[in-house]
Amino acid sequence: MKKALRSILLGLTFLVTLCAGLFVYFVYTPDPEEPLLTGTLTKATLAVNGETYTYRLYLPKDLAKDAPLVMVLHGSGQNGAQIRSETGYGFERLADQHGFAVVYPSGKSFDWNDCSKTGDFLVNGRELDDVNYLNTLVDTLIAAHGFDQRRVFATGVSAGGFMSLRLALESPERFRAVAAVSANVPAPDNFKCKPVAPGASVLLMNGTADTIVPYSGGEVELWGMFFQNGQVLSSVASAEFFAAQNKLPLAAKREAPLPDVKNVQRMQWQNEDNFEVELITILDGGHGMPQPHWQRPRLLGPSPMQPNGPELIWQFFARQKP
Repeated sequence: MKKALRSILLGLTFLVTLCAGLFVYFVYTPDPEEPLLTGTLTKATLAVNGETYTYRLYLPKDLAKDAPLVMVLHGSGQNGAQIRSETGYGFERLADQHGFAVVYPSGKSFDWNDCSKTGDFLVNGRELDDVNYLNTLVDTLIAAHGFDQRRVFATGVSAGGFMSLRLALESPERFRAVAAVSANVPAPDNFKCKPVAPGASVLLMNGTADTIVPYSGGEVELWGMFFQNGQVLSSVASAEFFAAQNKLPLAAKREAPLPDVKNVQRMQWQNEDNFEVELITILDGGHGMPQPHWQRPRLLGPSPMQPNGPELIWQFFARQKP
Protein backbone atom coordinates (compact mmCIF):
# COMPACT_ATOMS: atom_id res chain seq x y z
CA MET A 1 0.00 0.00 0.00
CA LYS A 2 2.81 2.40 0.95
CA LYS A 3 4.63 1.62 -2.30
CA ALA A 4 1.50 2.31 -4.31
CA LEU A 5 0.90 5.61 -2.49
CA ARG A 6 4.53 6.60 -2.98
CA SER A 7 4.25 5.84 -6.71
CA ILE A 8 1.10 7.95 -6.97
CA LEU A 9 2.74 10.85 -5.15
CA LEU A 10 5.85 10.61 -7.32
CA GLY A 11 3.65 10.52 -10.42
CA LEU A 12 1.70 13.58 -9.30
CA THR A 13 4.91 15.41 -8.43
CA PHE A 14 6.33 14.63 -11.86
CA LEU A 15 3.11 15.79 -13.54
CA VAL A 16 3.00 19.06 -11.59
CA THR A 17 6.68 19.69 -12.31
CA LEU A 18 6.18 18.95 -15.99
CA CYS A 19 3.17 21.27 -16.22
CA ALA A 20 5.06 24.01 -14.39
CA GLY A 21 8.02 23.59 -16.71
CA LEU A 22 5.82 23.73 -19.80
CA PHE A 23 4.09 26.85 -18.47
CA VAL A 24 7.39 28.59 -17.84
CA TYR A 25 8.74 27.58 -21.25
CA PHE A 26 5.69 28.38 -23.39
CA VAL A 27 3.71 31.02 -21.46
CA TYR A 28 5.72 32.86 -18.81
CA THR A 29 7.72 35.91 -19.73
CA PRO A 30 8.92 38.66 -17.37
CA ASP A 31 7.08 41.97 -17.44
CA PRO A 32 8.98 44.83 -19.06
CA GLU A 33 10.52 47.44 -16.79
CA GLU A 34 8.31 50.50 -16.60
CA PRO A 35 10.20 53.53 -17.95
CA LEU A 36 10.48 56.95 -16.36
CA LEU A 37 7.73 58.99 -17.99
CA THR A 38 6.85 62.67 -17.77
CA GLY A 39 3.10 62.38 -17.49
CA THR A 40 0.31 60.84 -15.46
CA LEU A 41 -1.77 57.69 -15.88
CA THR A 42 -5.32 57.73 -14.57
CA LYS A 43 -7.92 54.97 -14.35
CA ALA A 44 -11.57 55.86 -14.88
CA THR A 45 -14.94 54.37 -15.79
CA LEU A 46 -17.56 55.13 -18.40
CA ALA A 47 -21.20 53.98 -18.46
CA VAL A 48 -22.54 53.06 -21.91
CA ASN A 49 -25.79 51.22 -22.65
CA GLY A 50 -26.16 49.86 -19.13
CA GLU A 51 -22.56 48.64 -18.83
CA THR A 52 -19.72 50.22 -16.88
CA TYR A 53 -16.39 50.13 -18.71
CA THR A 54 -12.89 50.83 -17.41
CA TYR A 55 -10.16 52.69 -19.26
CA ARG A 56 -6.70 54.11 -18.55
CA LEU A 57 -5.56 57.46 -19.92
CA TYR A 58 -1.96 58.64 -20.22
CA LEU A 59 -1.33 62.38 -20.52
CA PRO A 60 2.25 63.62 -21.02
CA LYS A 61 3.37 66.64 -19.04
CA ASP A 62 2.43 70.00 -20.60
CA LEU A 63 0.35 68.35 -23.33
CA ALA A 64 -1.10 70.83 -25.84
CA LYS A 65 -4.88 71.27 -25.67
CA ASP A 66 -5.44 70.19 -29.28
CA ALA A 67 -3.15 67.14 -29.11
CA PRO A 68 -3.80 63.90 -31.02
CA LEU A 69 -5.33 60.89 -29.24
CA VAL A 70 -4.17 57.29 -29.78
CA MET A 71 -6.42 54.43 -28.64
CA VAL A 72 -4.69 51.08 -27.95
CA LEU A 73 -6.90 47.96 -27.85
CA HIS A 74 -6.02 44.76 -26.02
CA GLY A 75 -6.25 41.15 -27.19
CA SER A 76 -8.69 38.38 -26.26
CA GLY A 77 -9.27 37.89 -22.55
CA GLN A 78 -7.07 40.84 -21.63
CA ASN A 79 -7.54 44.41 -20.39
CA GLY A 80 -6.06 47.84 -20.92
CA ALA A 81 -3.36 47.41 -18.28
CA GLN A 82 -2.04 44.28 -20.00
CA ILE A 83 -1.75 45.75 -23.49
CA ARG A 84 -0.02 48.79 -21.96
CA SER A 85 2.62 46.48 -20.52
CA GLU A 86 2.84 44.12 -23.51
CA THR A 87 3.61 46.96 -25.90
CA GLY A 88 6.58 47.78 -23.66
CA TYR A 89 4.95 51.12 -22.72
CA GLY A 90 6.00 52.01 -26.24
CA PHE A 91 3.14 54.37 -26.99
CA GLU A 92 3.71 56.34 -23.79
CA ARG A 93 7.41 56.67 -24.58
CA LEU A 94 6.41 58.09 -27.96
CA ALA A 95 3.69 60.26 -26.42
CA ASP A 96 6.32 61.99 -24.28
CA GLN A 97 8.45 62.62 -27.37
CA HIS A 98 5.76 63.71 -29.81
CA GLY A 99 2.97 65.17 -27.69
CA PHE A 100 -0.13 62.98 -27.88
CA ALA A 101 -2.44 61.24 -25.40
CA VAL A 102 -2.88 57.46 -25.10
CA VAL A 103 -6.04 55.69 -23.96
CA TYR A 104 -6.28 51.98 -23.13
CA PRO A 105 -9.94 50.87 -23.02
CA SER A 106 -10.91 47.56 -21.42
CA GLY A 107 -13.60 45.46 -23.05
CA LYS A 108 -16.31 43.45 -21.29
CA SER A 109 -16.47 40.27 -23.39
CA PHE A 110 -13.63 37.82 -24.03
CA ASP A 111 -13.28 39.11 -27.62
CA TRP A 112 -14.00 42.58 -28.91
CA ASN A 113 -17.16 42.53 -31.04
CA ASP A 114 -15.33 42.94 -34.34
CA CYS A 115 -16.30 42.17 -37.95
CA SER A 116 -16.10 38.39 -37.46
CA LYS A 117 -19.27 36.37 -37.07
CA THR A 118 -17.36 33.88 -34.92
CA GLY A 119 -16.06 34.77 -31.46
CA ASP A 120 -16.89 35.10 -27.77
CA PHE A 121 -18.84 38.38 -27.84
CA LEU A 122 -21.61 37.67 -25.30
CA VAL A 123 -21.97 39.40 -21.94
CA ASN A 124 -24.94 38.30 -19.84
CA GLY A 125 -26.43 36.68 -22.92
CA ARG A 126 -26.18 39.67 -25.27
CA GLU A 127 -23.68 41.12 -27.70
CA LEU A 128 -22.33 44.50 -26.70
CA ASP A 129 -21.94 47.36 -29.16
CA ASP A 130 -18.22 47.98 -28.86
CA VAL A 131 -18.24 50.51 -31.70
CA ASN A 132 -20.67 52.66 -29.73
CA TYR A 133 -18.62 52.24 -26.56
CA LEU A 134 -15.36 53.32 -28.22
CA ASN A 135 -17.02 56.19 -30.09
CA THR A 136 -18.57 57.40 -26.84
CA LEU A 137 -15.21 57.15 -25.09
CA VAL A 138 -13.56 59.27 -27.81
CA ASP A 139 -16.32 61.89 -27.62
CA THR A 140 -16.05 61.98 -23.80
CA LEU A 141 -12.29 62.46 -23.86
CA ILE A 142 -12.40 65.15 -26.53
CA ALA A 143 -15.01 67.06 -24.51
CA ALA A 144 -12.98 66.74 -21.30
CA HIS A 145 -9.46 67.39 -22.64
CA GLY A 146 -9.83 69.23 -25.95
CA PHE A 147 -8.05 66.63 -28.09
CA ASP A 148 -8.01 67.28 -31.84
CA GLN A 149 -11.02 65.37 -33.19
CA ARG A 150 -9.39 65.31 -36.65
CA ARG A 151 -6.40 63.35 -35.26
CA VAL A 152 -7.88 60.44 -33.37
CA PHE A 153 -6.27 57.08 -34.11
CA ALA A 154 -6.80 53.46 -33.04
CA THR A 155 -4.46 50.51 -32.92
CA GLY A 156 -4.62 47.05 -31.38
CA VAL A 157 -3.07 43.61 -31.27
CA SER A 158 -4.88 40.38 -32.18
CA ALA A 159 -8.54 40.86 -31.13
CA GLY A 160 -7.69 44.53 -30.63
CA GLY A 161 -6.38 44.64 -34.19
CA PHE A 162 -9.57 43.08 -35.50
CA MET A 163 -11.60 45.68 -33.58
CA SER A 164 -9.45 48.47 -35.02
CA LEU A 165 -10.41 47.27 -38.50
CA ARG A 166 -14.09 47.48 -37.57
CA LEU A 167 -13.58 51.09 -36.46
CA ALA A 168 -11.94 51.86 -39.80
CA LEU A 169 -14.95 50.46 -41.64
CA GLU A 170 -17.81 51.71 -39.51
CA SER A 171 -16.49 54.79 -37.72
CA PRO A 172 -14.06 56.64 -40.02
CA GLU A 173 -15.68 59.95 -39.02
CA ARG A 174 -14.02 59.57 -35.59
CA PHE A 175 -10.87 57.63 -36.43
CA ARG A 176 -8.61 59.22 -39.04
CA ALA A 177 -6.45 56.09 -39.26
CA VAL A 178 -6.08 52.69 -37.62
CA ALA A 179 -3.23 50.20 -37.30
CA ALA A 180 -4.04 46.51 -36.85
CA VAL A 181 -1.36 44.09 -35.63
CA SER A 182 -1.80 40.33 -36.02
CA ALA A 183 -5.20 40.76 -37.66
CA ASN A 184 -6.71 40.27 -41.11
CA VAL A 185 -10.09 41.00 -42.67
CA PRO A 186 -12.65 38.21 -42.05
CA ALA A 187 -13.48 36.11 -45.13
CA PRO A 188 -16.85 36.91 -46.80
CA ASP A 189 -18.70 34.04 -45.04
CA ASN A 190 -17.35 35.29 -41.70
CA PHE A 191 -17.91 39.03 -42.26
CA LYS A 192 -20.70 40.95 -40.52
CA CYS A 193 -19.65 44.62 -40.68
CA LYS A 194 -21.46 47.30 -42.65
CA PRO A 195 -18.79 49.59 -44.11
CA VAL A 196 -19.63 53.25 -44.56
CA ALA A 197 -18.04 55.76 -46.91
CA PRO A 198 -14.23 55.51 -47.25
CA GLY A 199 -12.10 57.72 -45.11
CA ALA A 200 -9.79 55.89 -42.66
CA SER A 201 -6.22 55.08 -43.58
CA VAL A 202 -5.19 51.57 -42.54
CA LEU A 203 -1.89 49.97 -41.54
CA LEU A 204 -1.59 46.18 -41.23
CA MET A 205 1.42 44.69 -39.41
CA ASN A 206 1.53 40.89 -39.57
CA GLY A 207 4.10 38.15 -39.15
CA THR A 208 4.61 35.36 -41.66
CA ALA A 209 5.07 32.81 -38.83
CA ASP A 210 1.87 33.74 -36.99
CA THR A 211 0.25 30.40 -36.06
CA ILE A 212 -2.96 32.00 -34.74
CA VAL A 213 -3.90 34.53 -37.45
CA PRO A 214 -2.36 33.01 -40.60
CA TYR A 215 -0.53 35.48 -42.82
CA SER A 216 -1.68 33.61 -45.93
CA GLY A 217 -5.29 33.43 -44.74
CA GLY A 218 -7.38 30.61 -43.29
CA GLU A 219 -8.78 29.65 -39.89
CA VAL A 220 -8.00 31.79 -36.84
CA GLU A 221 -7.11 29.24 -34.15
CA LEU A 222 -4.51 28.09 -31.66
CA TRP A 223 -3.05 24.59 -32.21
CA GLY A 224 -6.12 23.63 -34.25
CA MET A 225 -8.41 23.39 -31.22
CA PHE A 226 -8.48 26.67 -29.26
CA PHE A 227 -9.86 30.12 -30.13
CA GLN A 228 -11.42 29.05 -33.41
CA ASN A 229 -12.70 32.39 -34.73
CA GLY A 230 -13.49 31.65 -38.37
CA GLN A 231 -11.77 32.24 -41.68
CA VAL A 232 -9.82 35.37 -42.63
CA LEU A 233 -8.32 36.71 -45.83
CA SER A 234 -4.58 36.77 -46.34
CA SER A 235 -2.67 39.86 -45.23
CA VAL A 236 -2.13 40.98 -48.82
CA ALA A 237 -5.81 40.44 -49.67
CA SER A 238 -6.78 42.33 -46.50
CA ALA A 239 -4.65 45.31 -47.54
CA GLU A 240 -6.16 45.17 -51.03
CA PHE A 241 -9.64 45.09 -49.46
CA PHE A 242 -8.97 48.41 -47.74
CA ALA A 243 -7.31 49.86 -50.84
CA ALA A 244 -10.51 49.11 -52.77
CA GLN A 245 -12.63 50.45 -49.90
CA ASN A 246 -10.73 53.75 -50.02
CA LYS A 247 -10.70 53.80 -53.85
CA LEU A 248 -6.92 53.68 -54.00
CA PRO A 249 -4.93 52.41 -56.99
CA LEU A 250 -4.78 48.62 -56.64
CA ALA A 251 -1.18 48.45 -57.83
CA ALA A 252 0.89 48.45 -54.65
CA LYS A 253 4.13 50.33 -54.31
CA ARG A 254 6.96 48.52 -52.57
CA GLU A 255 8.62 50.73 -50.01
CA ALA A 256 12.31 50.67 -49.18
CA PRO A 257 13.16 48.40 -46.22
CA LEU A 258 13.91 49.97 -42.86
CA PRO A 259 17.56 50.88 -42.20
CA ASP A 260 19.40 48.10 -40.31
CA VAL A 261 16.22 46.00 -40.06
CA LYS A 262 16.29 42.95 -42.33
CA ASN A 263 13.05 41.19 -41.32
CA VAL A 264 10.61 43.74 -42.74
CA GLN A 265 8.90 44.13 -46.09
CA ARG A 266 6.60 47.10 -46.84
CA MET A 267 3.86 47.66 -49.41
CA GLN A 268 1.81 50.82 -49.80
CA TRP A 269 -1.35 51.93 -51.59
CA GLN A 270 -1.94 55.69 -51.77
CA ASN A 271 -3.80 58.42 -53.65
CA GLU A 272 -3.74 62.20 -53.88
CA ASP A 273 -6.41 62.59 -51.19
CA ASN A 274 -3.93 61.72 -48.44
CA PHE A 275 -5.48 58.33 -47.70
CA GLU A 276 -3.29 55.29 -47.67
CA VAL A 277 -3.07 51.61 -46.86
CA GLU A 278 0.22 50.05 -45.78
CA LEU A 279 1.15 46.43 -45.17
CA ILE A 280 4.22 45.81 -43.00
CA THR A 281 5.26 42.17 -43.19
CA ILE A 282 7.41 40.83 -40.36
CA LEU A 283 9.41 37.96 -41.88
CA ASP A 284 9.40 34.94 -39.54
CA GLY A 285 7.45 36.99 -36.99
CA GLY A 286 4.88 35.36 -34.73
CA HIS A 287 1.68 36.60 -33.12
CA GLY A 288 1.97 40.03 -31.52
CA MET A 289 3.58 43.42 -31.89
CA PRO A 290 7.33 43.49 -32.49
CA GLN A 291 9.08 45.92 -30.16
CA PRO A 292 12.38 46.13 -28.28
CA HIS A 293 11.15 46.20 -24.68
CA TRP A 294 9.28 42.91 -24.13
CA GLN A 295 9.75 39.30 -25.26
CA ARG A 296 6.45 37.58 -26.05
CA PRO A 297 5.65 34.04 -24.80
CA ARG A 298 6.94 31.18 -26.98
CA LEU A 299 3.32 30.03 -27.28
CA LEU A 300 2.80 32.91 -29.71
CA GLY A 301 5.66 31.98 -32.02
CA PRO A 302 8.87 33.88 -32.87
CA SER A 303 9.18 37.21 -31.05
CA PRO A 304 11.56 39.50 -32.93
CA MET A 305 12.70 42.60 -31.03
CA GLN A 306 12.77 44.56 -34.29
CA PRO A 307 11.21 46.59 -35.77
CA ASN A 308 9.83 48.96 -33.15
CA GLY A 309 6.13 48.42 -33.86
CA PRO A 310 4.74 51.34 -31.82
CA GLU A 311 7.19 53.72 -33.49
CA LEU A 312 6.20 52.58 -37.01
CA ILE A 313 2.53 52.92 -36.09
CA TRP A 314 3.01 56.45 -34.77
CA GLN A 315 4.94 57.41 -37.91
CA PHE A 316 1.99 56.16 -39.97
CA PHE A 317 -0.51 58.11 -37.85
CA ALA A 318 1.59 61.28 -37.83
CA ARG A 319 1.72 61.55 -41.61
CA GLN A 320 -2.08 61.35 -41.99
CA LYS A 321 -3.26 64.87 -42.70
CA PRO A 322 -6.57 66.02 -41.16
